[in-house]
Amino acid sequence: MAETIKGLERTDYCASFRLEDAGKEVTVFGWAQKQRDLGSLIFIDLRDRSGVLQLAFDESTEKSVFEKAAKVRSEFVLAARGIVRERSNKNKEIPTGDIEVDVKELRILSESETPPFAIDDKCNASELNRLKYRYLDLRRPSLQNNILMRHKITKITRDYFDENGFIEIETPMLIKSTPEGARDFLVPSRIHGGKFYALPQSPQLYKQLSMVAGFDRYMQIARCFRDEDLRADRQPEFTQIDLEMSFVDVEDVIEIGEGYIKRVFKEVLDEDISLPLPRLSYNEAMERYGTDKPDTRYGMEIINLTDILKDSEFIVFKSAIDGGGSVRCITAKGGADIYKRKVIDRLTETAKGIGAKGLAWARLTADGTSSSFAKFLSEEQMSALLERAGAETGDAVFIIADANDANVLSILGALRQEVAKKLNIIPEDKFNLLWIVDFPFFDYDKETDDYVAMHHPFTAPKDESIEYLGTDKSKVIAKAYDLVLNGVELASGSIRITDPELQGKMFDMLGLSKEEAQEKFGFLTNAFKYGAPPHGGMGLGLDRLVMQMLRLDSLRDVVAYPKLQNASEPMTECPAAVDEEQLDVLNIAVKEIEEE
Repeated sequence: MAETIKGLERTDYCASFRLEDAGKEVTVFGWAQKQRDLGSLIFIDLRDRSGVLQLAFDESTEKSVFEKAAKVRSEFVLAARGIVRERSNKNKEIPTGDIEVDVKELRILSESETPPFAIDDKCNASELNRLKYRYLDLRRPSLQNNILMRHKITKITRDYFDENGFIEIETPMLIKSTPEGARDFLVPSRIHGGKFYALPQSPQLYKQLSMVAGFDRYMQIARCFRDEDLRADRQPEFTQIDLEMSFVDVEDVIEIGEGYIKRVFKEVLDEDISLPLPRLSYNEAMERYGTDKPDTRYGMEIINLTDILKDSEFIVFKSAIDGGGSVRCITAKGGADIYKRKVIDRLTETAKGIGAKGLAWARLTADGTSSSFAKFLSEEQMSALLERAGAETGDAVFIIADANDANVLSILGALRQEVAKKLNIIPEDKFNLLWIVDFPFFDYDKETDDYVAMHHPFTAPKDESIEYLGTDKSKVIAKAYDLVLNGVELASGSIRITDPELQGKMFDMLGLSKEEAQEKFGFLTNAFKYGAPPHGGMGLGLDRLVMQMLRLDSLRDVVAYPKLQNASEPMTECPAAVDEEQLDVLNIAVKEIEEE
């Protein structure tokens, strides 16, 4: 339906017109991007969400219209009616650069003060200032394109899952607090004094109940909330493409997930994703890349040197190996020129900042090999080390040793990313997708000498490993799977436990008494007594997906109204204090916090 303002009906959006439209009368609405007054000629670049169209005023323009055009300033809201004509000076940088509109009628619908920053993509205003005036920031073409792309992805999402038999079900936003992992956002109840709702971290329990209810295939574009510290790829509120399926196992969920990814990349970016996607076991991902969300667009994999150095007298290596740990390295091909002593010192500080006791290194140049440890090794050991590392002239080798093997892997995983950025070897035009599978069910905590759960308590163990639940937790493998894109976790999911007895055993192993389990999750386990189909699913981060597809570095660029790293929003200045009267109604008193 076309928009109409006081007798003017929009013909189309600004960027939709082309040379073949010459001679047509059109009506357009938008904001004045720029006004250029050349005396006898005035040009206005009119901008709407589609792009820019030039409006022209000359000696043939009616005097009152020309005078009105002279008054226009940046960000005035305009309606213009006129005839499309070919431009004498064409602009090949914009889609409408061959044409302009010879304006016959101009209306100033709203005037604008001078904006606090320029509304264009070359704007160099601080992010804080742009977020304070986010409604202006969102007028910039790049951000409008991001939000429009997000809309397109969301529509494709709904179409794909609808075509595959999924039913969109809205689950509650006010739920019971069952904190597992991240902190809940709590909402006080006025009616039930002293009691609280929680905002959902995910629709996990309700989507499982929907399977018990017989809906078979559920999906939702779900808003989720987590009260946790923020990073570039996190916000306190985020959107998840959430799904659950009945009568399935791991392969079925992965297949539907892969079909979705193929569809969305093809329709949005015309990118052909080859299926099936590669898979790595959790253990292999950690051994090769030091993370369960590896960026496989480049090599520089982690290399184990422990067997070569097991007889070394170098105390750093020896103590790590004798303590049950390992010595491992990454090799920066062509890194010797970049990683000179001062740069290595900075990398060492980075390593210490993420838990390393130090960083051993070797540089291979035309003048020979220099290193921080060669004098402590025999020639044979050093030669074997460099050969295993695949190091040649021009390369640099970085080594981490620790009695905790998990520390070695995670530190080298982080350094691998740091070094790759420094070497500029990460291809920006590649989308490397893969599944991480065969996650351990439990994670060993060396400090407490005990195993802790890696997943939420509804994740099912693999059938063949159930027998080890009470005997050897290290052998229990979860029916869990993560989808990773270019080093970012896009989706996480699992097959769920539906056997009440097994679910009770899992609660017990997680340290929950029967009373606690019943209090927190009784409504779910009770439902399983009435015929629960085998089911599983996953949640895929929509914000992260859009961010990655647009090759951006921050979620704030794909979320219309994001929060800062301290979880505040500069535009509305939230969170904010509330009136004492509002707190009294809720029977809440605010405790004063002493300033440090």
